[in-house]
Amino acid sequence: MDASRLGFDPLIPWLALWGLVGVAVVLWGVYVTLRGKAWLFRALAMTVLAVALANPQWIQEQREPLKDIVAVVMDRSESMNFRGRTETAQAAYDAIRRQIEADDTLELRIAETDPGADGTDMYIALQSALSDAPRDRIAGAVMITDGQIHDIPKDTKDAQKLGPIHAMIVGGDDEIDRNIEIQSAPSFSIIDQKVEMRVQVNDPTAKTVPVGITINGEAQPDQTVKVGEPQMVSFTLDQRGENLVVLSVDGIPNELTLANNLASARISGVQDRLRVLLITGEPHAGARVWRDLLKSDPAVDLVHFTILRPPSKSDNVPTEEIALIAFPKAQLFREKLDEFDLVIFDHELRPQVLEEAYLDRVARYVEQGGALLVAAGPPYPGSYMLYNTPLGGVLPGRATGEIVDGKFVPQLTALGKRHSVTATLSTEGWGPWMRYMKMESGNAEALMQTPDGHPLLLLKRVGKGRVASVMSDQLWLWARGYDGGGPYAELIRRTAHWLMKEPELEEELLKLEAGAAPEIKARLQTMSDTPGKLELTGPDGKTLETDWSMTSPGHYQATLPANGLGLYRAKSGKLSAVTLRGPTHPREYLDLRATADKIQPLATATLGGVYKLGADGTPNLPRMQRVDDRGNASGSDWFGLRKRNAYAVRATESTTLLPGVIGMLLACAFMMLAWRREGR
Repeated sequence: MDASRLGFDPLIPWLALWGLVGVAVVLWGVYVTLRGKAWLFRALAMTVLAVALANPQWIQEQREPLKDIVAVVMDRSESMNFRGRTETAQAAYDAIRRQIEADDTLELRIAETDPGADGTDMYIALQSALSDAPRDRIAGAVMITDGQIHDIPKDTKDAQKLGPIHAMIVGGDDEIDRNIEIQSAPSFSIIDQKVEMRVQVNDPTAKTVPVGITINGEAQPDQTVKVGEPQMVSFTLDQRGENLVVLSVDGIPNELTLANNLASARISGVQDRLRVLLITGEPHAGARVWRDLLKSDPAVDLVHFTILRPPSKSDNVPTEEIALIAFPKAQLFREKLDEFDLVIFDHELRPQVLEEAYLDRVARYVEQGGALLVAAGPPYPGSYMLYNTPLGGVLPGRATGEIVDGKFVPQLTALGKRHSVTATLSTEGWGPWMRYMKMESGNAEALMQTPDGHPLLLLKRVGKGRVASVMSDQLWLWARGYDGGGPYAELIRRTAHWLMKEPELEEELLKLEAGAAPEIKARLQTMSDTPGKLELTGPDGKTLETDWSMTSPGHYQATLPANGLGLYRAKSGKLSAVTLRGPTHPREYLDLRATADKIQPLATATLGGVYKLGADGTPNLPRMQRVDDRGNASGSDWFGLRKRNAYAVRATESTTLLPGVIGMLLACAFMMLAWRREGR
């Protein structure tokens, strides 16, 4: 279309031009006040001069109208998958799109929220859709959502340029839902100490609700909390490493969904201090290796005694002149034994050092869950060995009492190559040992052996506790780097952690991992060559089965699809594990009821409207109409999109109305007439 308008292209800067006009007006006012005779001619001269300097032009343009831009944002979040919302939203979207596309003056832009995101970011999606749109072409925006939006800005000033913003709320008015929210939880906790979490349960039908608690899949006693206000729940962790804590509440009749009836947190269990009791039977070259290794760990509280003088020794020295303290065996093994996480016997103990009653006490300590490590040394003359005492019932294997001297290089057994304690140890370049004590392995697990097959490192489970034996006192050669040395520190550290039931060092271990992809990855560590099938139960109660795929001896993996968010439980034989797919505190599930409260301030600030469409698949849509650039843009049964009247200039032609030369001549002519008038 063609259009004409008056324009100006001043010959001097606008600031100077307006300054000249101001000075002229002031001078003309003074002249009139002093009753000058030629005020009209002088005014005409000043006016013509100003107009000539402004360089007026008549501009003819060829304009092309531009379409107004409207954005439609579709909520694809998890909360839209309940009670017919998806179908209703899709029907509303299709209807609105048809109306917009039928209008030749509108350009449609479409945006959708991320269905896998933790929350519904509708406003970010709207900004993305209109990021490159000129603000003078935006006719408005339509959001199709259930109203549970998590990124509505508090300051709506910038949003006004994108409006009017209309909200189409999908969902029923009679929806009820019970949900539980973890408001705060620690990231770690000391095991066997009370852990507290602040939670809130929302439920329109009750005043108090019992909350179920499971830790790594094991149920804990329920705790009752008040509804609608923050409450504290407490429990204790007894496992080191990562713990998955799940809180749950029962469903109610006609509840919108059970998906938000549980919440979870991952809490790392840490040991406050590991208390280790080390008893060295007599001074020897390797005693300092044990002490240095344990003292180098700041998390270990070490109590170390070396027996320098047996109680039976008679050297005619008065007791008051002996500098050595008496070995406090009664205090250690009768009163304090249960306070230690690990007991280490380094070398054999003389019978006078620790009587059978105390050794029997150590055996009961192991059976009740304690950890014992025995580093064997040469037996003392006679039949006395730890294996011939009450402690022998819990020790792995059976010692023969025979000592073998000679250079040999330790080896891993077939079991040791796949056991969690020794499988990661590289055997390349191991240095030799010079002595070992013969033994029969019995029903214990031998992880290391001599070249001729005699066991060197044995592990055994006894009742609730665990025992390990090292059948040589030559470990110190590795520590000193003799002939290449060996991984003594890693070997002892992993053995000690296995004894203290470190989860990552269990021989039989099932682990689940949920990533961003809709699948669950399972890893199995086992001593069996034929592990049982993997059974995975999802949050919907459905169970899937699959076979394992071996990655290395004793290690298997499997992958199963997992489309929903929530808690997944897995079983393989006697092993079980749990994991959570999705965030531990999902904002998307905190409240699933349809609401207009969150988006109403944004719609009001942009002069838009909020409309409830229901959730029966046939939305009650308001009609669309175009409105002027100003004023209200919504009504009870209609929503408006602005007419911006934007255009692009394709061609232009300008004609100067008062050329500068003519303007100057006219100004001079009027000044001469003024002088003539004043000269009479």
